[in-house]
Amino acid sequence: MRCPFCAHAETQVVETRESDEGDVVRRRRRCQGCEKRFTTYERAEIALPMVIKKDGSRADFDPAKVRASMMLALRKRPVSTEQVESAIERIQEQLLAVGSKELASTKIGELVMRELKRIDKVAYVRFASVYRSFEDIDEFRQLIREI
Repeated sequence: MRCPFCAHAETQVVETRESDEGDVVRRRRRCQGCEKRFTTYERAEIALPMVIKKDGSRADFDPAKVRASMMLALRKRPVSTEQVESAIERIQEQLLAVGSKELASTKIGELVMRELKRIDKVAYVRFASVYRSFEDIDEFRQLIREI
């Protein structure tokens, strides 16, 4: 690890601690060049698949976009933030389980719909009506019958 102060290549780890949850390691280091101390944090990097959008472009998976979509569908519904966060975690776990480097955005939309159906039927219908771009009332009725 290079020193952020003098860019010296050699540093010594003085102290190591894990976070309470055990998912981050904090290390205090001392530069062997300038003797200044600094802190580094180490955490596991999870490689979620790239999202292939409908237009063919690619983007990194962004849980904030999923959260925003879900929160819009859940607006004024009795669903806690913890339930939403748990749903997003389940979606990410499913994306990791696929094992693919790329994934169509439609697959993510289906996962979101499955989670919304699980936690709030009204939000599911709201999301599905926009996501599936219903053209007429019959498509909407069919979705409600499925529930």
